[in-house]
Amino acid sequence: MKPPGVTIFLLIAIVGSIGSEVILLTYDVDDYYATESIIPHFNISHMFYKDHTSSFLVLESLALFPNTTADDLCDELTNASIIISIVREPNSIQTMVELAALSTIPTIQIHFSPWQKEGFKVNMNVTLPTDLPNYVSLIHPSLVFQSSILDILPSMDIEGDLVVLRDDIYNRGFNSWRFYLNNIQGVNTTYKNLALTPDKIRTQISLLLSAENRRSIVFIATTENVERWIFEATNYIQDGQLQMFAFTKDVTPFRCDGCSSVNMFWIRPYSTNTVQDIRDYSEFILKNEINTELKYSIKPWEELDASFYYDIMNVTARYIKSLNVTYGKNGYMAFNCLFEVQNTSLPLIPFLLNRTENEYGSYIEQAPSLYYEDVPVRVYRIWRRSDLPDERYSKMMANWTTSTGLRLYYERMTDSPPDIKIYRIVTIIQPPFVERLPNGTYVGYCMDMMSLIADQLNISYTIFEVEDGSFGTIDENGNWNGLMGSLVSGSADFALAPLSVTSERENDVDFTVPYYDLVGTTILIKKNDPPYSMFRFLDVLEWPVWLCIGAAYLFTSFLLWIFERFSPYSYSNNKERYVEDVEKREFTLKECLWFCMTSLTPQGGGEAPKNISGRLVAATWWLFGFIIIASYTANLAAFLTVSRLEQTVKSLDDLSKQYKIEYAPTKGSASETYFRRMAEIEERFYQVWKEMSLNESMTPRDRARLAVWDYPVSDRYTNMWRYMQECRLPLTLDEAIHRVLTTPDGFAYIGDATEIKYATLTNCGLQQIGTEFSRKPFAMALHPAHPLKNNISNAILYLMNNRKLETLRDRWWNENPNKVKCRSSDDNGEGITIDNIGGVFIVIAAGILLALITCLFEKYYYRRKIHLMSRRKKITPAASPVSSLEMDQMDYHSSLPPPFSSIDGSTLTKRRNSHIVEEGKREEMERRYDNPAFTQ
Repeated sequence: MKPPGVTIFLLIAIVGSIGSEVILLTYDVDDYYATESIIPHFNISHMFYKDHTSSFLVLESLALFPNTTADDLCDELTNASIIISIVREPNSIQTMVELAALSTIPTIQIHFSPWQKEGFKVNMNVTLPTDLPNYVSLIHPSLVFQSSILDILPSMDIEGDLVVLRDDIYNRGFNSWRFYLNNIQGVNTTYKNLALTPDKIRTQISLLLSAENRRSIVFIATTENVERWIFEATNYIQDGQLQMFAFTKDVTPFRCDGCSSVNMFWIRPYSTNTVQDIRDYSEFILKNEINTELKYSIKPWEELDASFYYDIMNVTARYIKSLNVTYGKNGYMAFNCLFEVQNTSLPLIPFLLNRTENEYGSYIEQAPSLYYEDVPVRVYRIWRRSDLPDERYSKMMANWTTSTGLRLYYERMTDSPPDIKIYRIVTIIQPPFVERLPNGTYVGYCMDMMSLIADQLNISYTIFEVEDGSFGTIDENGNWNGLMGSLVSGSADFALAPLSVTSERENDVDFTVPYYDLVGTTILIKKNDPPYSMFRFLDVLEWPVWLCIGAAYLFTSFLLWIFERFSPYSYSNNKERYVEDVEKREFTLKECLWFCMTSLTPQGGGEAPKNISGRLVAATWWLFGFIIIASYTANLAAFLTVSRLEQTVKSLDDLSKQYKIEYAPTKGSASETYFRRMAEIEERFYQVWKEMSLNESMTPRDRARLAVWDYPVSDRYTNMWRYMQECRLPLTLDEAIHRVLTTPDGFAYIGDATEIKYATLTNCGLQQIGTEFSRKPFAMALHPAHPLKNNISNAILYLMNNRKLETLRDRWWNENPNKVKCRSSDDNGEGITIDNIGGVFIVIAAGILLALITCLFEKYYYRRKIHLMSRRKKITPAASPVSSLEMDQMDYHSSLPPPFSSIDGSTLTKRRNSHIVEEGKREEMERRYDNPAFTQ
């Protein structure tokens, strides 16, 4: 099926530039280098960026004839928003300068003439403008790379004259590299085409050896062709008769397993690895099948150039998008020379410089409006001998940039790799295996292990961190990036990191014996912890419900008191009837409140009212209380446990069946490779099944056997990989954890179990789910056939047998200082935690505190009452026939004594005797009051 992106692009290209902004690409009419090697890159990169503006971008090409003037071009322009000029003729360059001044259209001019950092001039007939604000000149990055010849080759102790063997790695129309070779002081240079067939290669070698001064060879060729030539020259290299240098912009490292003898310098550009433009670009090409529909692909020797054109299209797309955002569609008009329009442009240079790093270096200003990329160049020494098949070296000897010049890693460029005993180790930050302290020191499990190995083998090493922070993936050309890329290219001797052993990696590097157990892939998600609250039991019911229950309690209590007060059958109004009853409870308002409260507890409310109306109210309250208590108890249990059952995703299978939660591995990890390869395998199986099913040569019986209702091969991983790409793969582990914690609908990170385990060890907001799959061991990786492989493997085995690695594991896992203590959230259920039910104990404490306050109040009230009684006792006469206590309990008006004259003798005698009796009672009561144990 044809991808929609290609179809839409072709249709719109036919329609033209109606209602769109135009990017004008100008070139010389007879420049086949532009038409063959430049314009195709711009066309495809334009497809990549066409959706980056508010309106559609159209790329138009315009050929300039030798006699074309700026006025002629004005007649050709139609709503051009920006111009990209790849003209190379001096007259054409000068014409574009005049056009930029006349039309004020932002212009990017690319220069292809030989470049030097000091005193660069395009041509004697061309003067670059310095006063045009939106005219920018850019040096082609291949020129910057080629200029490194002048610094690197003179330091190589070249013997005799140079013979340059070239293929078509550079287009025949772009031969500026000859300028730099011709300017090497004191060396004569001869140029020849590189032989490519075995017979011609052997003949070419014989001719070179027959000449006395023609044994220093410089290859300007692709890696594949150099490997083919070296394979045939193995015997002569062993004898030391050839001095060879490969100066290639091909980013494919030298491998050549069949080349048993090699001794050469390999000079090539090296990506900064801080951005992944080419990888993203290549994925876009494959995803939209541009490689098959338009026959376009990025060759390894075209990456430097393609990255440059891609970045220019990036600048133009962002520039036009910013114009639309700033001025709006009605306020911004594309430029035109035919009539005057208001200049609504923005400064162009900030869009060029806002990226601090590009694929192959950042831009540096050489002169006003003149910029070049600071392309990194690395020099490797490749050394092999047929009599030492187990010793192969690809060692980085130096690097070069325009800003730093040539920097050696060892004393001399020509030092033999076997004699260099300082080894470069590449690593990647992944705690607890590797951590970087603020002072730049590396610590961790792997660092401690390497220190023990170095002590045992008596070797020295330096450690550097991989630039892009990824383990590395392999592209369609077979090239690695990340940590694996540093190792395969020769930038590092060892890779010391939690690097899993995979068959794909074993094709290009060697592994030692594993230093860590089998580690699988698992899933990291955000922990669904419920909010802990000491008063969680109050959240079971909403506050309006609690208020209604309180209102019902008060209303029922008040109603019981009313019925007790007015019912003729209540105890209060009919005490004579219930005189024989054992329990006699008078339902005052206080008793009613107490009764309704205790009725809700297992203790019960006690004796019920005597009257039937009161009992009906009590029964209704009991029924209400039973329903409320039962509902509360059931909901409390569910409320405290349901949060642990809300986790809907518990395995990889659950992830694959839903589309709400996003999930993805980190870019460049082994997990990404796993899912990518599984999807490719499913696709391949599908193609095989389809070919079998549609095979017309099959008999009807055989075809009927394949005509099953269900598709026999699952497309599970195909769908998962497609969804991962839509979700966008995080670039680093930190970014993945940030997305896990902050994504509103949820994000699940799929990665190595060790990094996920450490994340949960140091962050209580994360949890690991699912079982491990695709389990692989961790091991150190070395450049293929490195002489220290066996020695390091033996050292690791020694550390394992002596339990040294077990001690390191315990130190960096169980005793790690970054380890945090989290609340237990075991789904198996160990009961309700104190965090959720602790409020009940606070209620008890509050009740005890309230009782204590009440007790103190009672004590105070009692002592005050005794004090008042004592005062009254002093005021009352001693011979008073009535005690002070009785006076407090009797009505004063109803207890006045009769007049003395009305009392006869017998009555007086009785009163006197009564006074004696009362005096005894009073003394007895006072003794009781004075006793602290006495309770009224």
